[in-house]
Amino acid sequence: MKIGNIDLGNRPILLAPMEDVTDPSFRLICKEQGADMVYTEFVSSDALVRNISSTTRKLHTNDAERPVAIQIYGREIDPMVRAAEIAAEAGPDVLDINFGCPVKKVAGKGAGAGMLRDIPKLLGITRAVVNAVKIPVTVKTRLGWDCENKIITTLAEELQDCGIQALTIHGRTRSQMYTGSADWTLIGEVKNNPRIHIPIIGNGDITTPEQVAEHFDRYGVDGIMVGRGSIGAPWIFREMKYYLEHGEHIPEIPATEKMELLRRQIHESIDRIDEYRGILHIRRHLAASPLFKGIPDFRAVRIAMLQARTFAELDEILVKIEKDYLNI
Repeated sequence: MKIGNIDLGNRPILLAPMEDVTDPSFRLICKEQGADMVYTEFVSSDALVRNISSTTRKLHTNDAERPVAIQIYGREIDPMVRAAEIAAEAGPDVLDINFGCPVKKVAGKGAGAGMLRDIPKLLGITRAVVNAVKIPVTVKTRLGWDCENKIITTLAEELQDCGIQALTIHGRTRSQMYTGSADWTLIGEVKNNPRIHIPIIGNGDITTPEQVAEHFDRYGVDGIMVGRGSIGAPWIFREMKYYLEHGEHIPEIPATEKMELLRRQIHESIDRIDEYRGILHIRRHLAASPLFKGIPDFRAVRIAMLQARTFAELDEILVKIEKDYLNI
């Protein structure tokens, strides 16, 4: 699969852009574990144009992550064009436009998936951004605003006509948020449309190696994007890539190695921000990590882990987990 001149190989697996998740440390670890391409957190065009420091920091990438995409969102053409120019100057391989975020503070203001209620403006923004930068522009979106307006088959052709070089489709409408199951049927229809010649990347509910292989085979997509299934489990890319290559599961990754990756995220999160906020940031990964799921009588330890406020406190709990529960 190619995005412009960027060759991602056969059946690539991509790390989805996720707010408060895909920070530089997590992206790099996922890349090392096998992700073929990674994406930044969402970058607000309005905040970027206003030079808000917390937003401009999101533009920082490093060569070890490549290929890497910066994703921007907004609801007006001029700020999106200026944000695209600023983002492109930061040196990503790809610029992605977010027309899929369903959360109220984004979609409710007309950005992200909110743009699915104003297709002429959505297409106007896309054309303007494509014309404003020299790097490949891609789009990530959903099936439509709600179940009565699943417009993706038509929208995909219109976006292609705007000049985008790949399209990622999440198999839900905005009204579904993250409830129910992702419907890949329309994603497959888009991919199998003979008028579509850009890569189609499928997204939604991919959490196991078997699902990756099945969805590649069943729907014919060019790539698969993994989001929530990677939180607290960056090694999922290694497992998925091995399964695609060998048709069987990778030998069990030791708990010691998984814990080392989580500890690395903790240290790098603290180094990047500060101790208190770095630990707050990493809690989402610890809470979601399958490394701790299914452990009997673990509830009290989990609560303590997620309430830790200092590294010393958190490290003491992790040492106890290693000794008492993981037999490390």
